[in-house]
Amino acid sequence: MASSLLSRVPTTATNTISFSSSLNNNLPFPCRRLSLLTIPFPNKPNRKIPAIQAKIREIFMPALSSTMTEGKIVSWIKSEGDLLSKGESVVVVESDKADMDVETFYDGILAAIVVGEGEVAPVGAAIGLLAETEDDVAEAKSRASSKSSSTPSPPPPPPTSDVQPSSSSPPVKPTSSTPPTVSEGPKKTVMTPYAKKLAKQHKVNVESIVGTGPFGRITPADVESAAGVSPSSKSVSQISNVASSIPSAPVSSPPPKASPSAPSLPDIPGSTIVPFTTMQSAVSKNMVESLSVPTFRVGYPMKTDALDALYEKVKPKGVTMTALLAKAAAMALAQHPVVNASCKDGKSFTYNTSINIAVAVAINGGLITPVLQDADKLDLYLLSQKWKELVEKARSKQLQPHEYNSGTFTLSNLGMFGVDRFDAILPPGQGAIMAVGASKPTVVTDEDGYFSVKNQMLVNVTADHRVIYGADLASFLKTFAKIIENPESLTL
Repeated sequence: MASSLLSRVPTTATNTISFSSSLNNNLPFPCRRLSLLTIPFPNKPNRKIPAIQAKIREIFMPALSSTMTEGKIVSWIKSEGDLLSKGESVVVVESDKADMDVETFYDGILAAIVVGEGEVAPVGAAIGLLAETEDDVAEAKSRASSKSSSTPSPPPPPPTSDVQPSSSSPPVKPTSSTPPTVSEGPKKTVMTPYAKKLAKQHKVNVESIVGTGPFGRITPADVESAAGVSPSSKSVSQISNVASSIPSAPVSSPPPKASPSAPSLPDIPGSTIVPFTTMQSAVSKNMVESLSVPTFRVGYPMKTDALDALYEKVKPKGVTMTALLAKAAAMALAQHPVVNASCKDGKSFTYNTSINIAVAVAINGGLITPVLQDADKLDLYLLSQKWKELVEKARSKQLQPHEYNSGTFTLSNLGMFGVDRFDAILPPGQGAIMAVGASKPTVVTDEDGYFSVKNQMLVNVTADHRVIYGADLASFLKTFAKIIENPESLTL
C-alpha cells in the first residue's frame, strides 16, 4: 500500500489538499492524473491535512477516440524493470482507427505488465504498474498477480433434483404460472380439422388414438400413424405451425418439438471463421448505428469535360481527382450550410462553423475517413499536399484522433474502379455523404435539342432527413454541378 504522510499546515486563510493517483484511491472511475484541489477552511486554522504520495501508479488504457471503448495492446516498447521518464513512450495501443504510442505521466520503474501483447482491455483499465523505487517493485508485482486472479468466476448453475415426489406427498397448490388441474370426467376428443379429414379418409376410429399435440390434441401425424401410413410433409408442417401458435403445457405425452423462429444457418463445409479486427468492429458498430437515422437519397448527373481537362493540367503538380472533388464540395457547402449541419440527439441540429471534408479510404483490413479540415479555406495545391500526408498516415495507422473523427461531410469516390453509381451509408454524427461514380461518355442534349457525346458522372448524396430536406439537397447538388462544369474557380 502507498504510504501517507501527515504534515502540519501553517495557519492561513486557505488550506489545500494534494492528491496524486495511486492504487489506494478507490475511485469509481479511471484517473491518470489529479491536479491540486483547493478547499477553503476559514474557521479551522490548525487542521491536520494528510498529504498522500503514491509509490505505485497504474498505466491506464487511454481513450484514443470518442468512439473507442476498448484497446488492443500491439506491443510493449518497454520491458518489465526498465526505468521510465515522464513523457516517454511505453506501449503501442491499437484503437478502433489507428495505432498510437502511450506515454507515461510519471518517472519510475515499469514494475509489472498487466495486459500482454495481443490482449484487449477496456478504456480506463490498468495495463501496467509503475513503481517509484526498486523497493516497491515486488509489491507492484504482487498486486499485478492479484489483479489477474481477481476475475470472478461465473456462479455455478443451481442443482437440479432427480428425486421424484412420492404418491403420499401433498398436492402442490397451483400458481399463476401453473395451469389448474382438469377434473376427471368424460373427455372430449380434440383434433385438428385436417386430422378429422384424414381420419375419415383412412377410416380410423379417433376414440382409440392418443393425441400427441398440445393438451392431448390429435394431430394429422397421429391419425396417419394409427392408419399405418407414413406422415406427409403437409401434416408435418401443420404440426409445426400448430405447435408454434399454441402455448405449451405439461401433459403426460412428450411435447412436440417447437420450430425456431430464427433458425441458425448451417456451417458450410470448408469455411473459415475470421474474427473482426478492432477497426472492423468499429465500422460494424457505426453501420448499425446509422440504421436509426431516417435518410433519403438524391442523384444528380453532371458533365465533367471541363473538370477532366483541368485535372490533366494540374495532375503533374500532384493534384488528385479526390482533392478536386473535395474542394468543389467544400465550396458548395459554404453556400448551403444546412447540408454541412448535423443532428446528434434527435431534438436539435448543429450548424458547423468549419467545413471538414472526410474522404473514405480503403486500407488493409478496414476503412477509414481522413479529414481535410477547413477545406474551403485551403487552396487546391495545399489541399492536395495535405491529402497526400493524410493517406500516408492512414495506411501506416498513424492518424491522430482529430484527423479522422472531426468530419462534417463525407466524400466517397469509387469512380476510379469504373463504378458508375452507388449509394453510400451515412456516417453517425454527420448530415450527408456524397457517392461519386465514374465519368463516362454519354449521349446528352443541349438547350436547343441537339445531341452530342459528353463525359458525364452521376453523384448520389445520402442525407439525414431530420436536418436536410429534398429542396436543400437539390439546391446543393445544383451548385456543386455548376462548380464541376465550370471548374476555373477551384484553382483561385
